[in-house]
Amino acid sequence: MPARLASTRLPRKVLRQIAGRPMLAWVYDAARACPQLDQVIIATDSEEIVAVCEKNSWPVQMTSPDLTSGTDRVHAVSQLIDADIYVNIQGDEPLLKPEHLTALLRPFAQPHVEVSTLKVACTPVNIHNPNAVKVVTAADGRALYFSRSTIPYNRDGGPAQYWKHIGLYGYRKSALERFPTLHSTLEHTERLEQLRFLENGITVYVEPTEFDTVGVDTEEDLRQVEALLLSR
Repeated sequence: MPARLASTRLPRKVLRQIAGRPMLAWVYDAARACPQLDQVIIATDSEEIVAVCEKNSWPVQMTSPDLTSGTDRVHAVSQLIDADIYVNIQGDEPLLKPEHLTALLRPFAQPHVEVSTLKVACTPVNIHNPNAVKVVTAADGRALYFSRSTIPYNRDGGPAQYWKHIGLYGYRKSALERFPTLHSTLEHTERLEQLRFLENGITVYVEPTEFDTVGVDTEEDLRQVEALLLSR
């Protein structure tokens, strides 16, 4: 579970209060409620986050501040803890449900699948929102591209289906081992780590889910998530 303080859009967001608790507490509890996970470990480069984790008896692993993405941080943990499949739950996804993990892990029933992620039908308000990443897929679920732009481009203005990417990932260890060795100009351009896989020929399978989430990137997101959690 990657968690960092140096977010550019919403600084210190994983420790921001939601209904009287830090966001990280909500995400950790949501992850622990997923029976598919054998262990939940918070991976961070922040001594402050380590202190919060130790105070709450949450397993935590310090990682290098030079790592550029959550996947790089999961890779660092994979060097210490052996597993066949690793799951990346971003520290800004407090609306995680066990159903998300069920969908995320489903593609791994096929031995050729190396990386998985999720998509949900995009609401009209998010179609042109660059903070809501869009994904287009092939008929068999392979990701063709992820973008902050509105894809596909609706040239004639007729009915179109848009899918929002949910930033949860599953990886076989073999794919995770390759990730830090790869280079991607697309990743740096869009600031989307999953493009590092695509640009280097590693297929990402995208599983649909009916359960949307709100990845917290803005003050508005924070208020929306708080209202949703208090209404449960």
